[in-house]
Amino acid sequence: EAIFLANDTPYGLTAGIATRSLARATKFRHASRSGCVMVNLATAGTDYHVPFGGVRASSYGPREQGRSAVEFYTQVKTTYIHAGAAE
Repeated sequence: EAIFLANDTPYGLTAGIATRSLARATKFRHASRSGCVMVNLATAGTDYHVPFGGVRASSYGPREQGRSAVEFYTQVKTTYIHAGAAE
């Protein structure tokens, strides 16, 4: 239900989930229709040294300009997970 609600919008800049389950976080990350997914972090703010941008009505144009930027970023996939205290 949470994935449906998060995707039930014409926008897709960022999405976030708070969970202790890596399996749920991974499922949410794959199913989310947004440009950036935050796990156990605020959805505001980003690191500008990684590709960033929204999808659907939250985006305009490519994330980075030029062929060299595409080649540069194809080797990197960024995921942020704040695990919190272990149980």
